[in-house]
Amino acid sequence: MPLPVSRARLIELWRYYQMGVLNTAFGLGAYALLVWLGLNMFVAQLVAHLMGMAFNYVSYSRHVFRGAAPAKLRFILSYGVNYLLGLGALAAISRVIESPYMAGFLAAFLVSIVNYFALKYLVFRTKAA
Repeated sequence: MPLPVSRARLIELWRYYQMGVLNTAFGLGAYALLVWLGLNMFVAQLVAHLMGMAFNYVSYSRHVFRGAAPAKLRFILSYGVNYLLGLGALAAISRVIESPYMAGFLAAFLVSIVNYFALKYLVFRTKAA
């Protein structure tokens, strides 16, 4: 039996993936540019990840988790874990898929699912009434 999902949660998920598309386009664009410029794909992932963190913090705190009390340190720590998960996913996927572009895209998508829950429950907690 499927779990009931509230309308508010569906709207939040919709906003998360709207910003996720924008954030990911920025991050993958930076990653692809750096790979195209000749940077190692793992170094490119690190640089693109760091570049996107500030933009992601602003977009998620203002558009997705509006009523929450954001925590910058928890955000940075969650993105550190997010980076390690992405690195592991990239390493695993790149063994199966030759294209560093497709491997980067798939790794980013898989990690985005985990990232939603980290942001929702660890970083942008609902403010106490």
